[in-house]
Amino acid sequence: MAPIEVGLIGLACLIAAILLHVPVGIAMAAVGAAGYVMLTGNLSGMVSLFGTETVNMLTNQDFAVVMFFLLMGGFAGAAGISADIYRVANTWIGHYRGGLSMATILGCAGFGAIAGSSIATAATMAKIALPEMEKRNYALSLCTGTLAAGGTLGSLIPPSIIMVIYAVQVEQFVIDLFLAAIIPGLLSVALFVLAIRVQLMIAPHLAGAGERIAWRGRMRETGRAWAPIGIIVVVMGGIYSGFFTVNEGAAVGLVLTLIFAVARKSLTRATFTETLFGSAGSIAMLYMIVIGANIFGYFLTLSHMPSEVATWVQGLDIPPLAIVFIIIAMYVLLGCVFDALAGMVLTLPFVVPIISGLGYDLVWWGIVNVMVIEIGMITPPVGINVFVIKGLRQDIPLGTIFRGITPFLIANVFALLLVVLFPQLATWLPDLLR
Repeated sequence: MAPIEVGLIGLACLIAAILLHVPVGIAMAAVGAAGYVMLTGNLSGMVSLFGTETVNMLTNQDFAVVMFFLLMGGFAGAAGISADIYRVANTWIGHYRGGLSMATILGCAGFGAIAGSSIATAATMAKIALPEMEKRNYALSLCTGTLAAGGTLGSLIPPSIIMVIYAVQVEQFVIDLFLAAIIPGLLSVALFVLAIRVQLMIAPHLAGAGERIAWRGRMRETGRAWAPIGIIVVVMGGIYSGFFTVNEGAAVGLVLTLIFAVARKSLTRATFTETLFGSAGSIAMLYMIVIGANIFGYFLTLSHMPSEVATWVQGLDIPPLAIVFIIIAMYVLLGCVFDALAGMVLTLPFVVPIISGLGYDLVWWGIVNVMVIEIGMITPPVGINVFVIKGLRQDIPLGTIFRGITPFLIANVFALLLVVLFPQLATWLPDLLR
């Protein structure tokens, strides 16, 4: 049997295993190991591969930053930093119709700049913002749609855990990814706010306006939020200025959030333990996915599938931009079947050679990839952020949440189109500061 035929069979087995709900990391590792043995006949080499990849990942300093960001997000939630960000945003724009929804988007962006995780951002902000919006008779579709969509900003606003994973897998500089995400992140925030405004122009009954806060009150509330502002300035400012490496910046941010949580007496023994165990579970899952992807990647390389696919695609008589849109459509379809992060890791061995061969910047593609993952996080039937909100409020029908995310999904697609058609939106800052 030809190597490429073994590769096709392996890929089919992997997809079948994922559809049968075998954990993605385990499925990739098992299929990759079996395929490696079939192509090489080297059983001891396969066993060594497991050990080598595990050691490489556990000693990879670039990937270690993920653990710091996960812990930082957990302690930031315990310290009430997310509530600080939300209160400041609400003080400044809460008096507009739908102001609480717009404040929630800004709060998600601010908390995402600390947590680096979409799921953590959606879950944390839902606990704070949903009761406030319900208290003011906001429509549940608007409330839940805002939270599910706003949570995706945790993946796009730097620092981002998904960006770190992408950078490690394709051997790109993490800071370049963070810089490239700034303008697309701000663009997404602006379009989400615009989506709320347009909704309320069409259906004003979805939300009312709050009380206008005097300037003195706004400045006082802003001053009280010095903790999140300080953390963001110290961590991101230190990283972008070159004073910290990414790992050092994440470690400093973790220590600062832990200090704030202790100083505010909000970090109980139970909360501390819960944060540690929750972060440990998340990091173990991510390590398993990446280790499994690397093992599966060895198998794919031996089968010559990535190079064959790249050669075939580059030989198509269609414009490169059309190929990019076909790949994006593939990712959206994958996101409708299983977790978008797993889809990204699974497809990188195929997609990166194609994008690179077409002459596109891999940093730009990383931002596009993250934006597609954002769309997958709120696209039915999976829409993981939707299920996060549903898990917190079992009484709200899934249909209501999906109806609420529709305007934000349109905004997400528009933002993605802008970044694809105008790559400078992502590449300008990294090029400027190189």
